[in-house]
Amino acid sequence: MKVTLYQPDIAQNLGAAMRLCACFNVPLGIIEPCGFPLSTKALRRTAMDYGDADTLIRHKSWERFQSSNPGRTVLFTTQAAERLERFEFQPSDHLLFGRESAGVPEDVHASVDSRVIIPLGPDVRSFNLATSVAIGLYEALRQTNGLP
Repeated sequence: MKVTLYQPDIAQNLGAAMRLCACFNVPLGIIEPCGFPLSTKALRRTAMDYGDADTLIRHKSWERFQSSNPGRTVLFTTQAAERLERFEFQPSDHLLFGRESAGVPEDVHASVDSRVIIPLGPDVRSFNLATSVAIGLYEALRQTNGLP
């Protein structure tokens, strides 16, 4: 199981995702460009001592991500029909989360293997990115017996 963030906008969300993935021993990747400077120093400050900035998997583009990641890509999106609790995860899934400001473009939507929604209450747009990663990753690990 891997988590990948598509062009994240907010450094603190990346830091929270780094800490989360470190706690669950799950690799974390990002698809660049980011909406903030992505230096090793900034990553160390953002992730504190929970995530090693050197282990972050960096993909220079969506195309590079696709070519280097065989297996199923599961996009978490508010534009999905399949609810999180009904989706059957596999241990080799790549969990993909879009930008805080814009999600992912249509070509990414069209090319993923599956799209999953985390159910929300009425009159709200979405969860915070780090919260979505925590909810999605936990459910995927729970289903696949991958929890520590």
